[in-house]
Amino acid sequence: MIVPLTLAVGTGTAQAASSCTASKGPYQKQVEKFLGRPVDGKQSVADCQAIRAFQRQHGITPAIGYAGPLTWQTMNTILQQRAAGKNPNKAGKCPTNRGRIACVDLTRQLSWIQDGKKLKYGPVPVRTGKNGAETRTGSKKIYWRNINHWSTLYKVRMPYAQFFDGGQAFHSVTKSMYNPPGSAGCVNMRPADAKAYWNLLKNGDDVYVYGRKPGT
Repeated sequence: MIVPLTLAVGTGTAQAASSCTASKGPYQKQVEKFLGRPVDGKQSVADCQAIRAFQRQHGITPAIGYAGPLTWQTMNTILQQRAAGKNPNKAGKCPTNRGRIACVDLTRQLSWIQDGKKLKYGPVPVRTGKNGAETRTGSKKIYWRNINHWSTLYKVRMPYAQFFDGGQAFHSVTKSMYNPPGSAGCVNMRPADAKAYWNLLKNGDDVYVYGRKPGT
């Protein structure tokens, strides 16, 4: 049962916490550690407000400050991205014998461009296909580019669109890269990253997609 937190102090503070939950989540300690909160495994007003701010930032609903599976999954993905540093292909899963290639690691929701073994751009966070509309894995090639593409299927703009597999493309979006549940199959990117990919890649360049997105 989710019970709103109530405070016996100022009215403003009580109102600020009115949509918070007093219940601790199954990932309370992990979430507290990620947010730099005291790691005691107990839900507090400050814990809830910090968790809720993270949830609102990334479009995780309901944003009530509950340390649940999706919130921790998102944080864990961010931790894996941070751990990649400037050596995202340390495990050698993206081919290094094809010259310039855009790599997409679905597991870490991470992408980068390399030339042989040399990192050219990234790694950067990406938002890939949701459950049931996964970004397809394997070796691809960019076959069509449109800097200001309009999707007739989804009725949305897809700036810096670079298509590499049957309608799936790199393109810019303005929402958080961690906004659930994910894209309709495209590799969503932050505007600056999508622009950089546009300037670095061309038709015929290789794309390699591997791994499995958490939650799919």
